[in-house]
Amino acid sequence: MKIFTTAIVLASFVTPLAAQWVHYPTPGIPHTADGKPNLTAPAPRTADGHPDLTGLWEVVTGGAGGNVGERNTGDLKPADVQPWAQALVQQRVENFGRDNPHYRCLPQGPVYATLGGMKRFLQTPAMIVILDDDLTYRAIHMDGRALETDPNPSWMGYSVGRWDGDTLVVESFGYNDQTWLLGGYPHTEKLRMTERYRRTDFGHLELAVTFQDPGAYSKAWTVQLRAQLAADTELLESVCNEASDNGQQHWVGKASDAERTSVKVAPEILAKYTGVYKGTYLRGPRTVEVSLSADSLLVAVDGGPKRPLIAQTETLFSGTGLTYRFIQDGPGTATHVVEGHVSGDYKYERQK
Repeated sequence: MKIFTTAIVLASFVTPLAAQWVHYPTPGIPHTADGKPNLTAPAPRTADGHPDLTGLWEVVTGGAGGNVGERNTGDLKPADVQPWAQALVQQRVENFGRDNPHYRCLPQGPVYATLGGMKRFLQTPAMIVILDDDLTYRAIHMDGRALETDPNPSWMGYSVGRWDGDTLVVESFGYNDQTWLLGGYPHTEKLRMTERYRRTDFGHLELAVTFQDPGAYSKAWTVQLRAQLAADTELLESVCNEASDNGQQHWVGKASDAERTSVKVAPEILAKYTGVYKGTYLRGPRTVEVSLSADSLLVAVDGGPKRPLIAQTETLFSGTGLTYRFIQDGPGTATHVVEGHVSGDYKYERQK
C-alpha cells in the first residue's frame, strides 16, 4: 500500500546545494576561552542605550508536525474560535492544508512573525527591518508615527515599534485576509498583531506574538517563541517558485483516509517503538518522542503536543500529515524511526 504524506515544507525543495559564506566568522562577536561564540555574554546596545537586535537569528517554534493542525498555536482555546473559523480549520486539516497560499509562493503575511527559520534584523534609530530567506521583508517604523487606522490592506501590513524598557514592542495592522495563521487558522482584515522582542543576552531572543481579530476570535491569543543567534554563518536566498517540483502532485487523499485503512497492532509490539529519537531535519536538529497511551502510539516533535499515530502496517504509521516507519533490531525493538515527508525521508536514531 502506498501512503502519501503531505508535509508542506517548501524549504526542503529549495535548500541551496552549494553555499557562499556559510562558515564566515561573524565580526565583533564575543568568544569563550575555547574559541566558540559566547552566546551568554551581555547583550549589545546601541548608542542611544537600547538593546541592539541586529544580527541573524534562528527562530525555534517547537511542535511542528506535518499537517496544518499540528502547529503550535499558543494559548488559543477552541471556545475562543468563531464557528466559521473552526469549520474552515477542520476543512484545511482534512485536506492537509494544500490550499495554503504560502505553498503558491505568496507572501506569508502575519504568520511571518511566528514561523521558524533564519531571519536577519537590521536596526537603526528610525527603522528596524527584518529579512527572510524567501526575500520577504518587514519594515518596522521607529520614528514615532502612529499606526495606520484606515490602511490599504496588504500582504505584510503596516508596522510601528517602540521601546518598553529593554523590550521592543511592535504593533501591526492592515493585513489582507488571504493568508493563514498558525494551525491553519484564518484571519480577517480586522486582525491586529502585537509582538514583544527581548534580547536576554548576546545570543538569545524571547518573543511573544499576540493576535487580536474580533472577526474570527472572541479574544486575543498569544504564541511564545524563542530565537538563537546564528553565529558564523550567513542568510542564503531560498525562493520557492524557482523549483521545478514542489511535491504538490503527492498531496492527495484526506486526513481521514488513514482511519479507513488502519490495522490493529498489539500493545506489546507498540511498546518496543517508544522512546526518544534524534537526527537532522533540513538544516537543524529534530527530536521525535514516541510514547504509548492505551493501545495507541503518540508522537511529539521538538517538544510540541502529543498527537496520535494510526497504524497502517505493523511498522508504518500515519495520521499527522507525516508517516513514521520504525526500523527494528533482531528482537523487534526499534533502533531508528524514518519520518516521511513529500520532500523525502528523514532518519532519526533512538536515544533511549
